[in-house]
Amino acid sequence: MSSEVRNNILRKIRLALTHSTPIPFPLTDGPAAVFQPLQQDVVVEFAEQFTNIQGKFCFCATETEVKQGLHTLFQELGWTRIYCKLPAWHKQLPEVIWTDDIVNCDASITECEALVARTGTIVLSAANTGRTTSVYAPVHICIAYTSQLTYDLSDAFTLLKEKYRENLPSFISFATGPSRTADIEKTLVVGVHGPKEVYCFLIDDGKWNSTSR
Repeated sequence: MSSEVRNNILRKIRLALTHSTPIPFPLTDGPAAVFQPLQQDVVVEFAEQFTNIQGKFCFCATETEVKQGLHTLFQELGWTRIYCKLPAWHKQLPEVIWTDDIVNCDASITECEALVARTGTIVLSAANTGRTTSVYAPVHICIAYTSQLTYDLSDAFTLLKEKYRENLPSFISFATGPSRTADIEKTLVVGVHGPKEVYCFLIDDGKWNSTSR
C-alpha cells in the first residue's frame, strides 16, 4: 500500500471520528435485551407463533385427549401407516398400523426436548427422535408437555443443560414449522427438505418451568 493511499484512509478515519454517525439501533449497544419479554401466557404465545408458520396446534388436558385427537386425525385423513419409536404410544393406539418404513409412512410421531414460544420452534434431539424421524416423514406429529415450554432459545438451552448436565445428546435440532424453500425463482415451496405438515399436541402436565414465566 502506497503512503498516499494510507494517508487517505487515515484521513477518512479521523474525519469519521470527528463527526461520528449516531447508532441507528441504540438498544443494541448496551445491556438491554434485544427481544421484548413475554407479554402473554406462554401457551398462547407458542400457539400463535406456531400457527403463524403454518403449524397445526392442539392443546390437550390429558394424554387421553391426545389419543382421541390422533385417532380422529388418522381417520379423517386416511392415514394407516405411522412411524413411531415410542412404545408407550403404540399401546395407546393399538388400532394403528405401526411401520418401520419411514420413507413410505403417512406420518411420524415424536416427543421433543422443548418448545420455544417466541419463534414457534420445536427442539429435538438424538435422545428422543433420532436424526431422521422428524425429517423424512411427509408429516411430523410432535407430542409435548407444558413443562417443556420456554420463551426463547437461550431458555431452551438452559432446560437442556439442566436435564443432561455434561452429557448433552450428540444431535440437537430446531424445527420451525414445515420445511420450506424459495431457492427456485423465489417461489415459496413447502415440504421439500422435510415434512410438509407439522402438528403439535401440547399436554397440560400441571408443570411450568421457570423460563416460561
